Amino acid sequence: MHQDHADESLIDSPQAALRLLVTLGLVVLGNSSMYVVSVVLPAVQSEFGIGRADASLPYTLMMVCLGLGGIWTGRLADRHGLTPVLWCGALAVFGGFALAAHAQNIWLFGLAHGILGLIGSSSTFAPLMADTALWWQKRRGIAVAICACGNYIAGAIWPPLVQHGITTLGWRHTYLLLGLVCGLGMFLLSLKMRAKPPIPKVSVASASTLREDSAQPFGLRPSRAQLLLCTAGVACCVAMAMPQVHIVAYCTDLGYGAARGAEMLSLMLTCGIVSRLASGLICDRIGGIKTLLIGSVLQGVALLAFLPFDGLMPLYLISATFGLFQGGIVPSYAIIVREHFSPKEVGERVGSVIMATLLGMALGGWLSGWIFDITGSYQAAFINGIAWNLLNLSITGWLFLRLKSR
Repeated sequence: MHQDHADESLIDSPQAALRLLVTLGLVVLGNSSMYVVSVVLPAVQSEFGIGRADASLPYTLMMVCLGLGGIWTGRLADRHGLTPVLWCGALAVFGGFALAAHAQNIWLFGLAHGILGLIGSSSTFAPLMADTALWWQKRRGIAVAICACGNYIAGAIWPPLVQHGITTLGWRHTYLLLGLVCGLGMFLLSLKMRAKPPIPKVSVASASTLREDSAQPFGLRPSRAQLLLCTAGVACCVAMAMPQVHIVAYCTDLGYGAARGAEMLSLMLTCGIVSRLASGLICDRIGGIKTLLIGSVLQGVALLAFLPFDGLMPLYLISATFGLFQGGIVPSYAIIVREHFSPKEVGERVGSVIMATLLGMALGGWLSGWIFDITGSYQAAFINGIAWNLLNLSITGWLFLRLKSR
């Protein structure tokens, strides 16, 4: 499928805004599986008669495949455009949910979520963030933040709906219905994404400056800077995964019930939407690395608050605070890559860093369940998350100091 790039005049245009709105819808639909698997975790654990760590494996497999798929789908989108990639993603979302609904053991259930991540959700995450960054110049930060908000809007919408479906229809029928709605919706919206992003023309002086800056981002070799960003991405998301993946199970263990946990997850991710929008505006003013540093500090503070409080109302409040503090972290990486690396490499590099954050979510989801199985409590899992957050803070702070010194 041959396509010409859109004209440069369309950058920051009403057409770019319409494309961003369609992109938001695609992210909401394509990322539904990232959060509903947390909601069905207690039901799946009970039905299959397995431990908490084993019940967390489908989420882990899905996130690993989502990260790996982001690089693959990003390259395909660069070569063939987004539309055919999104068609494959829509088919995979429907097929993945349908396969999971008919799974008779945890391994087939996990395989279905691997398909959801590798082809389905991956087509509507990193490739769309990279695409959005190329359609905007003056308001790139807020545009990427709006795109990334679709991920949290999915987290705010789908968990309570799925929990209601589990109660009334059962989790299997709910999964089938979800696959049909999301798969069909993705296919219809993908028809509006046929244009390739514009390639801006730059002056000779600007091109020279860009080559100099991208040759040594943060005063480092690009490969080393990329590795540090990927390591930071893993660390922050191991910490982030603890509340997001296990809040429903945590509330169930405390005796509050899965429905209260689903409400907390929805509240957490709704506040994350506000955080991502605010962080996008902040990025446009102070840049990506400073925004990431602020988010890392605040996420650590929110994780610390989970340790002394386990009452129902405090958990609602802490969940909301956690969402407000950490929502802007992941989009900051896309802005950092766009600011400090060559624009010609933005798709692949954004895909790699986003892959690292998703691997962190995958590792954090499984690791928290494993720690729970060993200790019988989530306290040690929260402490583990705080330690990983400190690693992220150390790397981000060091990169900021190097940038400041330059």
